[in-house]
Amino acid sequence: MEDYVIIPTYNERKNIALMLDKVTSMYPDLKILVVDDNSPDGTADVVRSYIAKFPQIELFSRTGKLGLGSAYTQSFEKLLKRSNNIRCIITLDADFSHDPVNIKKMRELIGQYDVVIGSRYTKGGGLVNWPLRRKILSRMGNFYARNVTRTKLGDMTSGFHCFRVEILRKYDFKKITTAGFAFLMEMKIIAYRMGAKIKEIPILVPNRQEGKSKLSNRIIYEGLVMPWRWWRF
Repeated sequence: MEDYVIIPTYNERKNIALMLDKVTSMYPDLKILVVDDNSPDGTADVVRSYIAKFPQIELFSRTGKLGLGSAYTQSFEKLLKRSNNIRCIITLDADFSHDPVNIKKMRELIGQYDVVIGSRYTKGGGLVNWPLRRKILSRMGNFYARNVTRTKLGDMTSGFHCFRVEILRKYDFKKITTAGFAFLMEMKIIAYRMGAKIKEIPILVPNRQEGKSKLSNRIIYEGLVMPWRWWRF
């Protein structure tokens, strides 16, 4: 059985080489799918140079900046349709906010759980060198989503997950239209409502060192609206 990691990118040329170096050296058996939204900085070219050396790396090039949510849903559908030999799929940010070291624990636990979440808000987790505004926004976003949807998880907006493939096959990805961190919340809400066995493990998330945050007012607005759709249920 194969384990996959999906890494979405947009203008991550400075980070993706370092990330691929680390993941391939730590987990040579792990399949890697990089999903690039036509980055103008040449991120895809860097990935192509790695594919020549590492057959476990694959590039999924999209036509433009289509958003985090569709990057993941299209990739999930692509992999699930293509293979029945996948055990789990991990979601990983390219900017090192997610330390690949934690993938080892996730892969160990996914044999017992449907979803393993890297959590900043469980004992031992936290934020490192984040600006105060981002800390407040993250805390408030989690509190808001958790209480509106009555979902008892610590970190609703984490983007670091490991999904057992059986739980992913139960999703209807055509009905998920959210893009930013609202998508990350929605994936967890759906799993929780399906009765999935979910485990949160502590992670430390540093502030981004290279590149720019993708957070925008539109993404924040979407994160405010989406939980109320689930409140009705």
